Amino acid sequence: MSDRHPRRSLVEVVVASPLFLLSPACRRWHLRWGATDGEVAAPMPGDELVPGASFCATRAIAIRAPPEAVWPWLVQMGWARAGWYSYDLFDNAARPSADRVLPEYQDPKVGYRVPMASKVDKTTAFTVRGLERNRWMLWEKPGSTWSWRLTPLENGSTRLVTRLKQRYAWRDAPANALLTLVLFELADFPMMRKLLLGVKARAERLAGGERG
Repeated sequence: MSDRHPRRSLVEVVVASPLFLLSPACRRWHLRWGATDGEVAAPMPGDELVPGASFCATRAIAIRAPPEAVWPWLVQMGWARAGWYSYDLFDNAARPSADRVLPEYQDPKVGYRVPMASKVDKTTAFTVRGLERNRWMLWEKPGSTWSWRLTPLENGSTRLVTRLKQRYAWRDAPANALLTLVLFELADFPMMRKLLLGVKARAERLAGGERG
């Protein structure tokens, strides 16, 4: 990896710093960024696993590509895998996120781990709890779920909806709860926004290449 990418990643973070700093002020807006009233109200896989969540965000984006062109980018995400298509300086040890489909990660199974960091265990990685190819996927770790739903549209596009739920464990682990709160309340929105835009750009490019 050249040193150009870390420098570019740093510039991206600096440019996006207002989004990080202002996230708490626009919390009600960003917790449903891109989502319709119906999408916010609709059930998502795994909703019942984190009752009384401290943090619940439903975000959505329209992608000019069919679900089968979107799905490959979702299932390969993870630290030291495809990355997160977001701010690599923060979430992928400054490694550039993949800009191609990686065949080795295209067959996820229930029970597979989705690493969030170099240390992989049940608290530092999500576990695939359930999935239906090209339709939906659910990740879970203690006190948290992350679900994805792909809905095909009549014009050949896809509506991608994601919901992240987190419980802050103030009673059991207050120090960890404080760190989690800071990460979710300050960093989650700008990074999720960039992730969704990154998936959109890659899927539309893939679909465009297939049509061409």
